[in-house]
Amino acid sequence: MRLRTIFLLVVALAALLTAPHWVKGTTATEAQALYEAAHNTSAYTLSPAKLKQAEGLFRMRTILYFGGGAWSILELLFLLGLRVPPRLRDIAARATDNRLGQCFLFTLLLFGAIAVLDAPLYVYGHHLGLAYGLSVQHWPSWWWDQLKSFLLTWIVGGMLVMVLFWVIRRSPGRWWMWFWVPAMVAVLFGVFLAPVLVDPLFNKFEPLQQSNPALVAQLERVVARSGISLPPDRMFYMRASSKVTGLNAYVTGFGPSKRLVLWDTTIKEATPDELSSVFGHELGHYALHHIALGLVFTGLLLLVAFFVGQKLTEWALRRYGSRWGILSPNDWAFLAVLLLALNTLSFFSAPIENAFSRSIEHAADVYGQEAIHGIVADPQAVTQQAFQRLGEASLEDPRAHPFVEFWTGSHPSIESRAAFAAAYNPWATGEHPKYFSP
Repeated sequence: MRLRTIFLLVVALAALLTAPHWVKGTTATEAQALYEAAHNTSAYTLSPAKLKQAEGLFRMRTILYFGGGAWSILELLFLLGLRVPPRLRDIAARATDNRLGQCFLFTLLLFGAIAVLDAPLYVYGHHLGLAYGLSVQHWPSWWWDQLKSFLLTWIVGGMLVMVLFWVIRRSPGRWWMWFWVPAMVAVLFGVFLAPVLVDPLFNKFEPLQQSNPALVAQLERVVARSGISLPPDRMFYMRASSKVTGLNAYVTGFGPSKRLVLWDTTIKEATPDELSSVFGHELGHYALHHIALGLVFTGLLLLVAFFVGQKLTEWALRRYGSRWGILSPNDWAFLAVLLLALNTLSFFSAPIENAFSRSIEHAADVYGQEAIHGIVADPQAVTQQAFQRLGEASLEDPRAHPFVEFWTGSHPSIESRAAFAAAYNPWATGEHPKYFSP
């Protein structure tokens, strides 16, 4: 490799490994609250009946997560061992001489084969949601969502695959770097367009101002305290109750598509003060530029993944290419080899991704609690109770295994978040808040 390529990769890898520290450093008050939270086991509790349910659900989710990750690798090895991708390539080649047509037909067949192999896991996952009362979505509606998701994956994936093989033909030795550019453009367009074009395909959204102007007026007090711009027409509520029973809120999009979404289940179950706390957390993601940070992190991760993916696929073709019937990267069937490499990398890089995610979620927790100071009477009790309500609705296990949380948790555990909320109070000792002027 050229020296500049090595330098680029070292910088990207170093940035990924230090990503959890991109957010503002921990203050003394915050550190003390984290210490107290680590020794507080009573901030989030469940009744004996719910605790038994939560423990059972945690076990099944853990099995599904790690089993699904392993299966995403094994299923591709299975398909490659049976030479299924070359057969699908031949079907596409016989059907048309047009490369665009071949690309979309091949990806349809390959993605379809993978979807069939994945179906039992997804079906069982939805069954668990129904069995534990976390989902109320009927099977026909669920299958329709799966079909829409598959079609979107096929259409977008087909376009990216066409670009990928165009790049491979022109730069077979450095396609990983050149393909990274259109891949990141696709990510940016995806984040921008998802709230407008994709999300409405799966759920119904309405302006919050239209259905609950009193709540908007209350939330605008939090917006005013934050000093950022989030007009009422960027606040929406989602009709989640037609599919799930859990509580949630999230931020999405950027620029003209930027918006904050509250689930109708959250609005129904939470008190006005708790809604302010949840809203303050989500507002923190905007104020602290977490979407931009997430895009930078994703870009670095993709750059490293594509480079390592190219090296892995080159080795795999030398070692197993003749056995699999795939002798060149310029072969539609090569896509299966690349997916195998990327799925493997994705599974083993999960702790890095989740550590970064937990860091920005914790920062948003701090911001949210500070944002409602002076607006609600007791920010500590309100935020702790909000986490209690969220945990109960989702049947979060208060005694989840630390290793599973480390590997799979995109958020700090609900018990640690509740305990931190109860302990974090810089105003009590005359300390300055982390994100707001005193």
